[in-house]
Amino acid sequence: MDKVTYPTGVDNHGGTLRIWFNFKGKRVRENLGVPDTIKNRKIAGELRTSVCFAIRTGTFDYAAQFPDSPNLRIFGESRKEITVKELEVKWLDLKRMEICANAFNRYESVARNVVPRIGGSRLVSAVTKEELLYVRKDLLTGHQNPGSKKRPVKGRSVVTVNYYMTTIAGMFQFAADNGYIEKNPFEGIKPLKRARVEPDPLTRDEFVLLIDACRHQQTKNLWSLAVYTGMRHGELVSLAWEDIDLKAGTITIRRNYTKLGEFTLPKTEASTDRVVHLIQPAISILKNQAEMTKLGKQHHIEVRLREFGRTVFHECTFVFNPHIVRRSDQVGFVYKVDSVGDSWDAAVKRAGIRHRKAYQSRHTYACWSLSAGANPSFIANQMGHASAQMVFNVYGAWMADSNAEQIAMLNQKLTDFVPQVSQRPQGSMRALLKSVS
Repeated sequence: MDKVTYPTGVDNHGGTLRIWFNFKGKRVRENLGVPDTIKNRKIAGELRTSVCFAIRTGTFDYAAQFPDSPNLRIFGESRKEITVKELEVKWLDLKRMEICANAFNRYESVARNVVPRIGGSRLVSAVTKEELLYVRKDLLTGHQNPGSKKRPVKGRSVVTVNYYMTTIAGMFQFAADNGYIEKNPFEGIKPLKRARVEPDPLTRDEFVLLIDACRHQQTKNLWSLAVYTGMRHGELVSLAWEDIDLKAGTITIRRNYTKLGEFTLPKTEASTDRVVHLIQPAISILKNQAEMTKLGKQHHIEVRLREFGRTVFHECTFVFNPHIVRRSDQVGFVYKVDSVGDSWDAAVKRAGIRHRKAYQSRHTYACWSLSAGANPSFIANQMGHASAQMVFNVYGAWMADSNAEQIAMLNQKLTDFVPQVSQRPQGSMRALLKSVS
C-alpha cells in the first residue's frame, strides 16, 4: 500500500484535513473540515502557503481567513461586522447603566439625528473620516433636498455640532474597543472653533423691571430667589421647606428636577448636598413665600441616585407650588422646568427689556457677587462648581478691581507679624542691602 504524503503543514485530523502554521510566536492549527482526498490535500497546501506568505508580509487577517476559529479568542483578532444601527442599539443599551435618565435622553436624541445621516444600514467598518466630516458640515449648515418644496433644515450651532460629534465618537470608540473596527474614524477630527459666549447678566434696573412684570407674588419670589442664590432651575423647582433653615440662613441642595419629569440628585457631585448661604434679601423672599406654601401638603417623592437602578425617597413640602398661581387638574404639584423658562420669557417681554435666556438668572448672581468683591471660591461653592477655575474662566471680566482694598486688608492683617528690623543694618543684612542698592 502506497504511503500517503501531505504537503508541508497539512495533516489528517479525524478524517478531515487541517493545517498548522506559526503566528505571533505560537504554532496554531486550523481544521478545514474537508475530506482527506488527494485534491483537497493540494488545495490545503496552497492555502497554508498563502497564509504563511500573508503572515510574513504583515497582511494576514485572522478573522477574515478563519471567521469561526476558536483561536480568535487567543489572539484577539475577532472582526465582527455590525451595522451602524445595530451599534447604536447595543451602545445605548449598555450606556443606560452608566448615566442618568436625563443624560441618556440626550444621547438618544443625538443618535436619532446623526445615525440616519451616516446611514443606519451601513457597516460600521465602511464609515470613513471624510464621510463624517460631511455629516458635520450637514449638521452645521443645514440642507435642502433638490426639488423639495419643504422649508430647508436650519443648521445647528457650533456648540451643538461639537456635542453631537463628541457623543457619536464615543459610540464608534466603543466599536473599536470591542473589535468591530480596527480604528475609530473620528480620530483626528478636531472640535470646531467657537467664539466665547460671554455672560449677559441683568442690570439692577432691568432686574427691578423684570420682577415688577411678574404677575403673581410667587413668580416674583421665584425669580428673585434665583438671582439672589444662583440656583439651577431644576434645583429651584424641587426646593422643599425641609431643605431650608431660615434661622441659620441656609439652603441645602439635595435634588434636581429634570425635563423628563424625574427627581434626581443635583447635576454634579460638587452640587450634591451643598449649602447655599443666603443674603438678607433672599431670606426676606423666603419668609414671604412661607406664608403661601410652608403649611402645604408634604409629598413622598422618589429620587434617582447616580448608581443604576437605585433610588431614595424624600419628604418634600415644595417651596414653589404651581397651584398657587393656577388652580387646575392639569397642573402638577411641582413646576416643570420648561414652564419656569416660559414664565421668565413672558416677564422679560412685558418688562420691555432685552431678551435673554432664563439661565442668565444664574449668571446674574455670579456677576453681581463678583462685582461686589466676593471670593471666587465662595461663589464656586455656592453655585456647585467643582473648583473656582470655572468662575475665573467664565466670569473673570466681572471681578472687582480691588487692588487698593486688598493691600489695605493685607496691611491690617499682616502688620502684627512683621519682625522688628534695626534702623542700623549690621552684618550680613548690611551687605545684603548694599548689594541690591
